[in-house]
Amino acid sequence: QRLQEMDHTHLWHPFTPMQEWVGQECLIITGGDGAYLIDAAGNRYLDGVSSLWVNLHGHRRKEIDEAVRDQLDHIAHSTLLGLSHVPAIELAERLVRLAPEGLTRVFYSDSGSTAVEAALKIAFQYWSQHPDPDRRAKRRIVSFHNAYHGDTLGAVSVGGMDTFHRCYGPLLFPSLKAHYPYCYRCHLGLAHPGCGLACLEELEELLERQAHTVAALIIEPLVQGAAGMITAPDGFLKCVESLCRKHEVLLIADEVAVGWGRTGTLFAVEREGVRPDLLALAKGLTGGYLPLAATLATETIYQGFLGEVPEGKTFFHGHTYTGNPLAARAALAALDIFEKDRTLETLPEKIRRLEKGLGPLRKRPHVGDVRQCGFLAGIELVEDRATQRPYPPGRRVGMRVALAARKHGLVIRPLGDVMVLMPPLILTPEEIDWMLEITGRCIREITESEAR
Repeated sequence: QRLQEMDHTHLWHPFTPMQEWVGQECLIITGGDGAYLIDAAGNRYLDGVSSLWVNLHGHRRKEIDEAVRDQLDHIAHSTLLGLSHVPAIELAERLVRLAPEGLTRVFYSDSGSTAVEAALKIAFQYWSQHPDPDRRAKRRIVSFHNAYHGDTLGAVSVGGMDTFHRCYGPLLFPSLKAHYPYCYRCHLGLAHPGCGLACLEELEELLERQAHTVAALIIEPLVQGAAGMITAPDGFLKCVESLCRKHEVLLIADEVAVGWGRTGTLFAVEREGVRPDLLALAKGLTGGYLPLAATLATETIYQGFLGEVPEGKTFFHGHTYTGNPLAARAALAALDIFEKDRTLETLPEKIRRLEKGLGPLRKRPHVGDVRQCGFLAGIELVEDRATQRPYPPGRRVGMRVALAARKHGLVIRPLGDVMVLMPPLILTPEEIDWMLEITGRCIREITESEAR
């Protein structure tokens, strides 16, 4: 009770309507064990969103615990400005070895937002100091409607979610917007696959007109996460890459949410053989232990920043905790677990289990759409299935489903009225089944009470 009172008196929670929050009982987490969270009363909850999409290998993973403890015996932090250290060096080499072909350089930061900010600034500066004067006019960024790339102002500028971003409009730089394929609510009123990916034609027309001014295109590969787990049709990403190559536009892949095995391959771009010019990574990089992000770049881009000091080509960008040794050691241990547990080899069966369990939910009267890509899913709840009419936001249907699930020992967090399932990769088949059973039961309970 004392902790709850202190929380309600002093703590400002992210993405949380605080007036509503202070009227609720806090779920205060004091421990973790594998795929489970433990609260102050000792109750256990399946972590159905991997503590916001980061905890890949489970809580209190022995290998990561030991790596962090060992690093503490050496040094907790040392700057990369003018110095280097072992964990950052070893991790950079490892990331380049794992990354899609062509990415050879690693720039560290501390979150998904900052990884994206670095990519945007690198793309802008690369063209602005290009030896060909005609290419120095390439200064604009193409991004997508409904995109989410983080909450710092540069990342928000290339975002496309009015709920989050409208307020900050006067602070943002303008970006060129294209439509991501939201097939359930197609802005053209078409249906896939008969549409022939008409939204790509819009992107192509935009690039035909503006390519001479465009430095880069940024995309969430395969899935727009925060928009509601919106999954792109097969082939869309590859076509986007082709358009970027055709028009000499740098391709930035924001894999902050979809990287590290979530889509079934280590990186989402691998699903379609795409090779980005810049790759933003964060979230699961350390297995959910410590903040760390990385922006990977091609050698061509890196070479564009080399020159004598008076030329001013240096990338003047950085963070105090860039490449923090503790975080880098945690990341190395997390990557070791992928090999030790054969995580990617065991995922296909789990993905099939998730797909099979989602099947019955597709028939629920207030489930409008079920979207899955690899080991993540979004279940969009609607007031009227026939017309796809959403629930009024004030009804908070998605949040009420999540609170109902909590009573059964499952922690999930909705995106509006889209129920998100993104559990740790270590879940057993039985835990997958149980998670889906509880989710379905709570959806039925809340939506049927709404119907009455």
